[in-house]
Amino acid sequence: MSLPYSESCEQNKDVILNAISSFLKSGAEVLEIGSGTGQHAVYFAGLYPEIIWQTSDRQENLAGIRSWLDKGQQQNIPEPIELDVRESWPEKSYNMIFSANSLHIMSESEVEQFFTGCGQRTKPAGHLVVYGPFNYNGDYSSDSNRQFDQWLKARDSESGIKHFEWIDRLAQDAGFKIVDDIEMPANNRTIIWQRETLSD
Repeated sequence: MSLPYSESCEQNKDVILNAISSFLKSGAEVLEIGSGTGQHAVYFAGLYPEIIWQTSDRQENLAGIRSWLDKGQQQNIPEPIELDVRESWPEKSYNMIFSANSLHIMSESEVEQFFTGCGQRTKPAGHLVVYGPFNYNGDYSSDSNRQFDQWLKARDSESGIKHFEWIDRLAQDAGFKIVDDIEMPANNRTIIWQRETLSD
């Protein structure tokens, strides 16, 4: 099949990598939720051959991810796995869970299940990283985000840009504490949490 392509992945890959590079330690295993086309995985794992980058997505997107992985031929990216936050999670735990541009296309119940699952599948002291647009203090952070949210809701009434304060509470309930909230281009953010340990 022809390679699926995301222009936003191409545009944001370097700024995201700058935000997460300090967590990509040798031997780290990363689970990417909602890998989409697979472009992020191929780029990040190609620059960090000493980590394992596990792609995942719903069944209908796995063939496109495989086409990128076949092109890259990288030994540190295993076969993509099916992951639907509502039902199917891997059994193992990871040093980091990463997800880009996914929470705003999920319903609120799916976001709740996302954080519950991440809490169960992130190793103690591991990190959870999400990238995308978020609302703050009950309002949009830009006019473009307001327009984007209207477009999302017109397409799917249960989707939409989520409020930071709400997702941070979900993260805390799942056993995470916030580490950083980084401003990114195009009115996006990279939010980083750390899984608490028993001594925290």
